[in-house]
This record gives sequence, structure tokens and C-alpha cells, in this order.
Amino acid sequence: MHILLLEDDIELGEAIKHALEHQSYAVTWLTDGRQGAASLSDTGIDLILLDLGLPGKDGLEVLLEARRAGVKTPILVMTARDATESRIKGLDLGADDYLVKPFDLGELAARIRSLTRRAQGLVDNRVEVGSLVLDLATNGVTFRSEMVTLTRREFAVLRILTERAGRIVRRETLEGSVYGYDTVVDRNAIEVHVHWLRRKLSPEVIHTVRGIGYMMPREPK
Repeated sequence: MHILLLEDDIELGEAIKHALEHQSYAVTWLTDGRQGAASLSDTGIDLILLDLGLPGKDGLEVLLEARRAGVKTPILVMTARDATESRIKGLDLGADDYLVKPFDLGELAARIRSLTRRAQGLVDNRVEVGSLVLDLATNGVTFRSEMVTLTRREFAVLRILTERAGRIVRRETLEGSVYGYDTVVDRNAIEVHVHWLRRKLSPEVIHTVRGIGYMMPREPK
């Protein structure tokens, strides 16, 4: 899952990026409102964390432009502005959730999971495809009723393929969702992760679509 973080506080931005990457999210972090506004329409972004006090362009202006442009990506607003009027304005402009600083990083992660569930129509943190079960809250994986230990990157790849079971996922989409767009990625990085997923689960869990990417069947064996 690829998250766009728009936050100009360096210390807070680093803490959020580190915490979310530890939970298998790919994070692209920008500190300027103009840069952020230019990145909002990127189809590879799954969720946006938006600070209101951005330089260059105010967060509320970024939010308004995004919704007017038809950007439907979930947006969670983060701000030190705790006035009720400010929160109401942000929600009325199209924010999906609101978190007032200072906040606990655990609560931020829980809000992200909630928005993700809502966007995907899930009722809890479990994603199930056949005998494969992913727990998005703990990064736990069960296959054929057996627990499977995965690395952070392996889980990120598996999560994307599981959430899009039955559909082809392009290699570029996987790279962006797992590493973000500001990271240099080895050409065969995704292939390596897929190789180990097949070793740990089953060779039939992930199919290669030559020249395009990968696909997980709706009923992996």
C-alpha cells in the first residue's frame, strides 16, 4: 500500500514515515503544498496523509483542489488546528478523517486501517482469499491454517496481490506500492520477493503474467 505523506515538520515526518514503513507501507514524503498538490492525482497513491499548515500551498487549498479534480483517494487530515470550525471545514471539503496533533502513532495506524477497510469494503482487518488469510493489523499470514513468517516487503507484495486477487497487477504498480516512487529499486527486487513467497506458501499462489506482472487466483491452491 502506497501512502503519500504531506508534512513539513521534519521530526514528525520522519517519525511517521519510519513507523509506517515498519508496518509494510510504502511512503512518499513531501514537505511542500505545491509539490503535494501536483502528486495527488497519481493513480499509484492509495491514501493521503495531509497536514494543513503546509508551506507553498495551504492544506485546505490542496484538499479542495484534489476533490474538485475528482481525486477519490482517501485523505486523512493531520493538523495542530484543534478548533471545531477548522475540523468541520476540512471534513466538508472532502477529508475522510481528521487527527489533531499531537497524536499517537498507534492511533494514526489504526485510522489508516479503518480508512483502508472502508475503501475496500472490508468489515475487519482480515483479507481472505481461499485458504490464505492476511491480518492487516498485525501483518500476520495464515495459509492452509498454518502461520507463515514473512519479511516486511514480502508481506507488502502479498497484500497487494491478495487485495486484487483475480486481476493482473503490473510490476510497476507493485514497485510503487512496496517501495514508493522516491526509492531506487533493483530491477529484480519484485521477482525476488515473489520467489520467496512461492517458497513459503505454494508455487501456485502467484502466477506470472509474462511481460506484464503477476496475478493471484481467487482460490489459490
